[in-house]
Amino acid sequence: MADTPVSAARQQAGQRMMSRWNWILLFLLGGIWGASFLFAKIAVTQIPPLMLVFLRVALACGALHVILRFSGHKFPVTPSMLISFLVMGLLNNAVPFSLLFWGQTAIGAGLAAILNATTPLFTFLVAALLLRQEPVRPHRAVGVLFGFAGIVLMLSASLSGLDAAPFRAQLACLGAACSYAFAAAYAKRFSGLPPLVSATGQLTGSTLSMFPAALLTTGSWSSADVSYDVWGYVAALGLVATGLAYLIYFRLLADAGATNASLVTFLVPASAILLGHVVLEEGLTQIQMGGLGLLLAGLLVLDGRLLALVRRPEQFR
Repeated sequence: MADTPVSAARQQAGQRMMSRWNWILLFLLGGIWGASFLFAKIAVTQIPPLMLVFLRVALACGALHVILRFSGHKFPVTPSMLISFLVMGLLNNAVPFSLLFWGQTAIGAGLAAILNATTPLFTFLVAALLLRQEPVRPHRAVGVLFGFAGIVLMLSASLSGLDAAPFRAQLACLGAACSYAFAAAYAKRFSGLPPLVSATGQLTGSTLSMFPAALLTTGSWSSADVSYDVWGYVAALGLVATGLAYLIYFRLLADAGATNASLVTFLVPASAILLGHVVLEEGLTQIQMGGLGLLLAGLLVLDGRLLALVRRPEQFR
């Protein structure tokens, strides 16, 4: 079927049409990843953070290897590719998951999700300014300024003693966002691989890297001390929030494009805050809510869609 004038204009603007099914998948993914902060907040009360990371990636890794086997794709085993998977697994799973889980031993699920939502800001800084992988556009620079103003506002509450959330725990969550940013840049070397192979490869790398770290840091912890409910949250983290979430995300990437798939960034904090409030009775201070508002405004500007709509509204009718 030939493109309509509207769809052609949207393609020229770098956007694809979002079908109803795409929107359903997007909101489902936002809910799953928002819930992952809740799962981690509960599980980390009985399982050491690094062991929890290992369990999460190992479960997801096993599930994706099974799916990969039945999909007909082959897992590459050349030394160079295995090293690349190991690096990607560290940047995109092992390091950020460890920092987030450790951070959540001291701060709430909602605040951790908000700080993690800074990933697009750091991704822009790494890709555009550090590695020169994409051009620096004025609206994106403005979006970064708004976003970082929100971060400063949120952190200022802890530094000034107005909020009980520990500064180091919040900094750890920001470190996770930085790691995701470098992972996004590094992932360009996997552009020739099927997404399922890339996801399985990085989870294999993160599982191998986390195994010794988990064993060395568990101390006197025993799996027998973990309740059945918490094991359920661990299974949800690995199989649903990692394995299933990757499959949904890659389906969105293929059907709707990276720009539309990135909209999940706006949904994750909202679902995490809602679930944290309902299940854990968590709350956010007025300063943290103000910081969230600035952050979301920055992400809207950084995304560029709002600016395109203002400039050429007739293309989106």
